[in-house]
Amino acid sequence: MLISIYDLAVRRIAAFLPDALLLFVARLAIASIFFLSGRTKVEGVFTITDSTYELFRTEYALPLIPSDIAAMLGTAAEHVFPILLVLGLSTRFSALALLTMTAVIEIFVYPDAWPAHLSWAAILLPLIARGGGSWSVDALLRKRTFAG
Repeated sequence: MLISIYDLAVRRIAAFLPDALLLFVARLAIASIFFLSGRTKVEGVFTITDSTYELFRTEYALPLIPSDIAAMLGTAAEHVFPILLVLGLSTRFSALALLTMTAVIEIFVYPDAWPAHLSWAAILLPLIARGGGSWSVDALLRKRTFAG
């Protein structure tokens, strides 16, 4: 009896929380983290600040990549991939790119920030595995491709 009441409650809750909603919220959540970080590195629409170049020369220094190139690539990634995620366009690729960026940050920049990075990975991994869900441009494109 108790198990059947629990099962009924779980089914009702699940009906209010479809995968499309969960993936949409995940896309918005992780996009906001990276996009807002990217906005701190620019002035205006997209002029990378001198302080950003300095940050990549000192605190964010990476092996094998010159700091000015890393600053441009990192800042661009923090703008482009979140926008794609919000749209649900190229979701798996964008989430994988941000997960890779997260791994680089964890390994080379802030290894003690693993709790934050682990939470980012927890949001990104379902997007890589499942894609953007039915509330995404990816889903619309897939429907058009297979319908036509």
